[in-house]
Amino acid sequence: MALHCKVSNTVASTSLLGGSTRLLHLPKSYPIHCNIVSPSSTLGLGPLKLHNKVGSRLRPCRVKREENSQTTDVESVSVDEDTLKQDLETAIEEENYVEAARIRDRLKELQEDNKASVLSANTRFYQAFRNGDLAAMESLWSKTGKPCCVHPGAKGITGYDDVMESWEVVWMNYEFPLLIELKDVEVHVRGEVGYVTCMEFVKTKGSSSWGAQFVSNVFEKIGGEWFICIHHASPVDI
Repeated sequence: MALHCKVSNTVASTSLLGGSTRLLHLPKSYPIHCNIVSPSSTLGLGPLKLHNKVGSRLRPCRVKREENSQTTDVESVSVDEDTLKQDLETAIEEENYVEAARIRDRLKELQEDNKASVLSANTRFYQAFRNGDLAAMESLWSKTGKPCCVHPGAKGITGYDDVMESWEVVWMNYEFPLLIELKDVEVHVRGEVGYVTCMEFVKTKGSSSWGAQFVSNVFEKIGGEWFICIHHASPVDI
């Protein structure tokens, strides 16, 4: 069964989550078609390959920060942490250990607060993924610089619009909600950048097997909120 529209360009795609073979025709605004093929993986997860034949809009991964109206807020958060670190060094040099202990506690609180906020943003990302909620997904991604998305087995897709279109392609063959489980979740924060690593297990309706991939999600803090700027999923055989 195929979804037909006017097209002139093609993309070959292997199912991200498993499923039947389908040929999808997309409009010129998204110059590709996807051929969804049942994967050979025993876990039900095969590589996703996006090959843009002509007029390629899908570019290699390269994230670049750009100046924007939110820069001042982001820099102020970073400066606060840097100032605390400098104050800590000064207190230690002056042998003011009571003050050093207080600053150390404040730094720890700040880092723990940031970790909790990054984990919350990661949870919202998987809620959108689980429900196939494009509007929610659109609100979670950074619109500055060149956000990058690497679906399992695929080349990186950069640019906000192209990343959103790639999620539409991935989702158009599945019924929702998907079953998604995360294991070995770790979170790290360095100033205004945080990242989450985990094992991601996905199961589609009607499938008896789980797809598995190792995932890295990178977030940047803009205007006091955390937005995802890189999603990289690599298939894992277990």
